[in-house]
Amino acid sequence: MSNRKIAPYIFLIPWVIGMLIFRLYPFANSLRLSFMRYRLMSPNNRFIGLDNYIRMFTTDRTFKLSLEATLKYVLLTVPLVLVFSLFVAFVLNFKLKFINFFRTAYYIPSILGGNVAIVTLWQFLFETRGLINTLITSLGGTPVRWYTDPNLAMLVMSLLRAWQFGSTMVIFLAALQNVPKSLYEAGAIDGASKLRMFFAITIPIITPVILFNFVMRTVNAFQEFNSSYLITQGGPNYATYLLNVYIYETAFRRNLNMGYASALSWVLFVLIMILTAIVFRSSKYWVHYSD
Repeated sequence: MSNRKIAPYIFLIPWVIGMLIFRLYPFANSLRLSFMRYRLMSPNNRFIGLDNYIRMFTTDRTFKLSLEATLKYVLLTVPLVLVFSLFVAFVLNFKLKFINFFRTAYYIPSILGGNVAIVTLWQFLFETRGLINTLITSLGGTPVRWYTDPNLAMLVMSLLRAWQFGSTMVIFLAALQNVPKSLYEAGAIDGASKLRMFFAITIPIITPVILFNFVMRTVNAFQEFNSSYLITQGGPNYATYLLNVYIYETAFRRNLNMGYASALSWVLFVLIMILTAIVFRSSKYWVHYSD
């Protein structure tokens, strides 16, 4: 084999090494630890089989509460992000004045993301004496206790995720711009209204993109950590205590129980895989490919 053909494989070696060390090894090792009683700094670590999983589904009330909060968060956040992103993309698809400025402005929240600074700002906005309540009281309303009502606390977390809709919106916008104009012209000749054309032409054509965004937003929602840990601290009464926070606290704050935290992580991983498989399985009924 010539040097020219070998060169690409040589350039791939650093990536392969990084993949093996930082991805595959921790992934496989966490599965091993999930079958062990494994605490850092403990001399009594040993294999216990399925005990971690049995404990999780039989006696661990915190796991059930965190799983329930996580599912509620996903069910509330994913549709909210998708609908809002598609709506903004649809509006930005029109030829408006200063359209490039508005597209950039709507994408900025995605660049900022949900980092600690933004989460802290979000926490300030919804405090009892925060900006939102100040606006409500200035309009004659009563201050809302956002963090003591379980439903409102979950809503605040979901709004933070929905605020980062920029990347989803950009993907929707690209899909909308690729819808053939001839289809709209044919619809107009047949007397179809704008709303009718949106649901009969636009939505069916962009269903592959809806599928992609749906899967990506679902996985991202299951990975949420900052908002639960920093804004609500899991409260009130575990109503916003997401599974990722429980995994973190089990691994690093509660006796460094790596074995049980690994078992929790694998349950979360399997749950995401099952839901993703169901979505892909159902896609043959509602996703339309051009070819």
